[in-house]
Amino acid sequence: MSDKLRIAFMGSPDFVVPTLEALIDHPQIEIACVYTQPPRPKGRGKDIQNTPVHDAALKHTLEVRTPENFKDSKDIEDFQNLNPDVAIVAAYGMMLPEEILTSPKHGCINIHPSLLPRWRGVSPIQFALWKGDSKTGVTVMSLVKEMDAGPTLAQGSIPITGESTAQSLSDILWPMGTKLLIEVLEKLISTGKLAPTDQPQDGVTFCHKLTKDHGRIDWTQSTQEIDLQIRALNPWPGTWTILPDNKRLKILKATSTNHEHHEMRSGFIHKDGCIMCGDKTALQLETVQPEGKTPMDIDAAMNGGYLIEGDILS
Repeated sequence: MSDKLRIAFMGSPDFVVPTLEALIDHPQIEIACVYTQPPRPKGRGKDIQNTPVHDAALKHTLEVRTPENFKDSKDIEDFQNLNPDVAIVAAYGMMLPEEILTSPKHGCINIHPSLLPRWRGVSPIQFALWKGDSKTGVTVMSLVKEMDAGPTLAQGSIPITGESTAQSLSDILWPMGTKLLIEVLEKLISTGKLAPTDQPQDGVTFCHKLTKDHGRIDWTQSTQEIDLQIRALNPWPGTWTILPDNKRLKILKATSTNHEHHEMRSGFIHKDGCIMCGDKTALQLETVQPEGKTPMDIDAAMNGGYLIEGDILS
């Protein structure tokens, strides 16, 4: 094939900007166009804002397109007229129709932060941590019509530890995925073809879109289960509980303990900010955010009367 690989890049959030920039910097890659989510109102002022990928593309004077979807035949035709060798899809935020998936010469390549076939879907990092997996990873794959079911092109794994959070895992997995993607593309440039491997049929699991309701803590669960939930769902959608005055308390950071309190009911607040859990051990709160307040450490929350010893969280 030619010396330069012609690429359409499709992505939206800030954590895939380094992937776009790595492709821009590669001497054997040409970015034909960048696709991203349309500008939308954000923040308290509801100002219309570009996606981070949009702004990064403009900074590099790349053409940017922002279709709402690909239901308009003109959008599909415009994409096809780019004649890309391959499209790179990284957290684009949109399901692609078959006309787009099959248009590039070598199809569409996706970075998916899980060890496929485990955790197909939109929240793989959070679910791997929340459900207690011992490891996770990232997969570079070819896209097909069925969600996250395409053949794999490269894969890497990392352990999940007791200190892991969704954010810390994401900070590792996306750069790892970018590195693997570049390796896949360099092989494509040198050989003119991809080397796909079908996903195994065994071990397929799915994760769904998270909402704020998933963040409510059930104190009848074990300390370990609640600790995993807190680390998996922060910063989004966040974990929270209800105080006796019906106000919401966000739980930003906590630590499992071995303190046993068999006489206390689930959700009981101890004087040191430990909360009784369902397995009769306690979770030590470290950072919380009372409704309408800024985040604070547990000592400030207890001293300020936001949490009161003997009250029950629900």
